[in-house]
Amino acid sequence: MKLASIFFAWLFAISFSSQAAVNNCVGTVYLTIDTGHMEPAEEIAAILKKYDVKATFFLANEKTKRGPMSLDTAWASFWKERADEGHAFGSHTWQHHYFRSDVGDKVSYVPWGTKVGETFNQQQVCDEIKQSETAFKAMTGRGFDGIWRAPGGKLTPNTIRFAEACGYKHVDWSAAGFSGDELPSEKFPSDALIAKQLREIKDGDILLWHLGIWSRKDALYPKLDTLIAGLKTKGFCFARITDNPRWKK
Repeated sequence: MKLASIFFAWLFAISFSSQAAVNNCVGTVYLTIDTGHMEPAEEIAAILKKYDVKATFFLANEKTKRGPMSLDTAWASFWKERADEGHAFGSHTWQHHYFRSDVGDKVSYVPWGTKVGETFNQQQVCDEIKQSETAFKAMTGRGFDGIWRAPGGKLTPNTIRFAEACGYKHVDWSAAGFSGDELPSEKFPSDALIAKQLREIKDGDILLWHLGIWSRKDALYPKLDTLIAGLKTKGFCFARITDNPRWKK
């Protein structure tokens, strides 16, 4: 009887402590990470683990610095480890092209930097979004969480409607949460970008980072450590997009 009392007292203490930690948050932010050239993949994963931050990853089959595409089976162990850690996952399309405009009851889907692409109907849009989920599930045993992010955040009314019809809610990002890793480092130094985010990020903001950006010379990703530490010091808690009622599956 005494052992049972001790056990329940311990359980209550743990529960109370956890609730207190939540109540002590000045706000909650949502760290989202899109695929990229993948060079910093393990380093970013280590930063998340260091601070026990659960992020939301958006995956496309992108070219990497190591040869295999980001959803090639060569990356299976990396994605399986992230899935086992409890992060959330969504689609970033398969080809990582841009949805440019509606064309009647279809939508134009164009590679970045070009003006000519394909015209997709609803089924083709769904197939494009689902293909990355199919590859991910084959590697990890679990699918996505009913969410997606259009490359470049480019959306059209048809695209939103098509994606929702096949079970995917779109996730954008907050202006203050834009990391700036896509900006030229000569004009936007890493320290200045992080300082700006630490000043401006507020409760409910969605943060956008990438697993490597080809164009940036002074890599920003090591500063994710500084940003997370700084936000935690300010009293912010981190959550997955799927922890938010708006996107809860």
